[in-house]
Amino acid sequence: MKILEIKVLRGPNYWSCVRKNLIQMKLDLEYYENLPTNKIEGFLERLAQLIPSLHSHRCSEGIPGGFFSRMREGTWLGHVIEHVALELQTLAEMDCGFGRTRSTDKPGVYHVVFSYQIENAGIYAAKAAVRLVETLALGKVYEIEQDIEELRRIYYSEKLGPSTQAIVDEALKRNIPFRRLDNDSLIMFGQGKNQRIIRAAMTDTTGCIGVELAQDKKTAKKILADAYIPVPEGITITTEKELNEAVVQLGYPLVIKPVDGNHGRGITTNITNREQALDALILAKRVSEEVIVERFMQGDDYRLLLINYKLAAASKRTPACITGDGISTIKQLIDRENQHPARGEGHEKPLTLIKVDENTQAILIENNLTLTSVLPQGRVLYLKDTANLSSGGTSEDVTQLVHPNTVFLAERAARLINLDVCGIDLIAKDISMPLNGGNGAVLEINAAPGLRMHQYPFKGEVKNAAAAMLNMLYPPGTKSRIPITAVTGTNGKTTTVGLIAHLAAAAGRFTGCTTTDGIYLNNTIISYGDCSGPASAAVVLRDPAVDYAVLECARGGILRAGLGFDKCNISIVTNISEDHLGQNGINSLEQLAKVKSVVPECTFDDGYAILNADDDRVYAMKENLSCGIALFSLDPANDRIREHCAAGGLAATAENGWLTVIHGTAMTHIAEIRKIPITLEGKSDCMIQNTMAAVLAAVISGFPIQTIKKSIKTFTLSPECNPGRMNFYHFKGFNVILDYAHNTAGFNELRKFMNQETAAMKVGIIGVAGDRRDQDIIRIGETAADMFDEIIIRHDKDGRGKTCEEISSLLLTGIRSKNPFKQVQVISDEIEALDHAMKNAVPGSLIFISGDDIHAIINFLIEKEKTENTALVKYGS
Repeated sequence: MKILEIKVLRGPNYWSCVRKNLIQMKLDLEYYENLPTNKIEGFLERLAQLIPSLHSHRCSEGIPGGFFSRMREGTWLGHVIEHVALELQTLAEMDCGFGRTRSTDKPGVYHVVFSYQIENAGIYAAKAAVRLVETLALGKVYEIEQDIEELRRIYYSEKLGPSTQAIVDEALKRNIPFRRLDNDSLIMFGQGKNQRIIRAAMTDTTGCIGVELAQDKKTAKKILADAYIPVPEGITITTEKELNEAVVQLGYPLVIKPVDGNHGRGITTNITNREQALDALILAKRVSEEVIVERFMQGDDYRLLLINYKLAAASKRTPACITGDGISTIKQLIDRENQHPARGEGHEKPLTLIKVDENTQAILIENNLTLTSVLPQGRVLYLKDTANLSSGGTSEDVTQLVHPNTVFLAERAARLINLDVCGIDLIAKDISMPLNGGNGAVLEINAAPGLRMHQYPFKGEVKNAAAAMLNMLYPPGTKSRIPITAVTGTNGKTTTVGLIAHLAAAAGRFTGCTTTDGIYLNNTIISYGDCSGPASAAVVLRDPAVDYAVLECARGGILRAGLGFDKCNISIVTNISEDHLGQNGINSLEQLAKVKSVVPECTFDDGYAILNADDDRVYAMKENLSCGIALFSLDPANDRIREHCAAGGLAATAENGWLTVIHGTAMTHIAEIRKIPITLEGKSDCMIQNTMAAVLAAVISGFPIQTIKKSIKTFTLSPECNPGRMNFYHFKGFNVILDYAHNTAGFNELRKFMNQETAAMKVGIIGVAGDRRDQDIIRIGETAADMFDEIIIRHDKDGRGKTCEEISSLLLTGIRSKNPFKQVQVISDEIEALDHAMKNAVPGSLIFISGDDIHAIINFLIEKEKTENTALVKYGS
């Protein structure tokens, strides 16, 4: 068996619009294509013995054991690998349950698709599943434990921590989108101008000064004391001499801790003699140069969580401890406690493993114990001086017990330190009584407090601290998303996106859009090139200025990684025609339509899918949609439009030469079609359709009608508005048209226009990407022969699988089949080809170039204009 390709899908995709995180593995079974499971002796038994939990897989049978039944009947190993990849992840604590295995057009080659929680774990599971299945098929023994252990390692090293995960889970409940911005806990919620950013429990509104004060225990303590908030009496020192003076002034017992510390690092409590004090000073100075010596206060340890300066939860914290049974050693008791399923390394689980460190060893020595000592039945031994969860402590929710005066004091302290989210550590003999009068004091204030002790208390009621975080980030009624209009189809996407963005800008929206030409923010290009995939969409949705997004969604990006968003408000499908067939397993128009249908199927139920009623495959998409439908058609008598509007639907059509929007029985004339610049005086059907789709999107978006009517006439076929889409250049004696025509449908539309144009000579500079099917390239040659008197063949910089000679040969085959005597020459470089055509242009000629590097050609033509003192003219001007 051979893995040909592994893709990581991160958004709505060809396989599922709901299950966004999928691994798609292209697998060649090779020899095993002829050996289904019922023909591999002993294979089922070996697999069932190795992974007995596969019995729970229902498969298509719909019952436990269904997968094993399929194997007895006979199924192919690609299907088995799908189930094994899922179960390997599940055994490593990542519950994954969705999978699909489908054959490709090549015998023995399959797409094996399955869900993942962690990308790298999914990739590893894919490779491990192939190894495992092939090993068992050969009758050999496979060691599965190593794979499970590695998957667990990946999971715990790359998963979000409990606090961050709790906030993300709460966001998902509220349908708030999120994006992980690093490999740690930096998370962006929302989109565009409505985004909010957190790092664990620190937010984008958490003040830097507040964080610094929380780290500077000395200054924070002074601020609280000056505000009459009870804090332990203490002194800041740096030397042993100053320690001696502090001991004399404060007396024992003491607490010694670093000025700048967190997670309980460097803290020693209940110090009762000089030797302990010196050891504590050394420990604290490992964390910070300055050290605080405080009077030790009797009482229990509490953590109060403040969110948006309000008490969200309170926990009583207990240091890591064990209880003797009269039999087990202290080490055995610690090991047993660490086997609790809630304990893990660091912050990976609700509780942290108890580790034997210097503090633990000191406590054992103080109690005349060792790790081999046996504790009497019922004796409790505390293993740490501090109760931090990060050192193995546990928590008990006491929120309802906190005295109102203490709540007021804590909320006031948070405001004094200026921390919108903080954890206040305090000591109290009785938390149900006020802190004053010697009952307790505030020990310190912490920035970015952990939520896990409140989300997953060892005892007591769960407090949904994550919900309080989301309520602060997005108060009720606050939007987290921005409007997204997503455009897909075979041709016309870029023009439609550009026109919608133009209308949105005219309506006062700060617009971000992605196209085949680049990424634009309010008409300013920030990246050149094909930016019609999910990574480019993420750039727009990440920008904090954008309040309206228009995203071109090409088939390549959908197949490569899925959509770059989960839902859109408006979707547009321009048309479906032959393009890129034979690539990525898409070999028919029906399959291509399925790829494009991912976009409308991800439209919100209260949004709209705008569909081309003149295209059967596009129109048929409405049957699988739960959102609103808007249609457009060149034919006002189209029965689909009539029936749709009769039922109260929304549509756009050409009515007596006017682009007209119809909603039920109400009709609104937007503009005379011949006066809309990009329609080429009404000669370009495809441009008229693009305009209809864009106008419908503008109407649905609520842009003022007068703004739409006015602005539709200021969007021109110029490099400024629509680079590389029917851009006209006028030179002395001849004209040049630059267009991105790159497939059969595009050339057919071009032919309709060229047949309406008169010129002394029509010269076509044509090229095509090498990843098209041979018959598609030949057909483009045939179409070019029909519309041009002379043809120059140029080549893309990237041949995409074919040599320049192969592409030229295929184009020539098409050209010669139409006209064996057509004048054709090959000039590979497109700039050289254009320069040659312009230098040899006869008076009154029209030169057309289908460009590859659009911006390079535009720059070349602009320089030519300057040289010849001519100017770009918009069509019809």
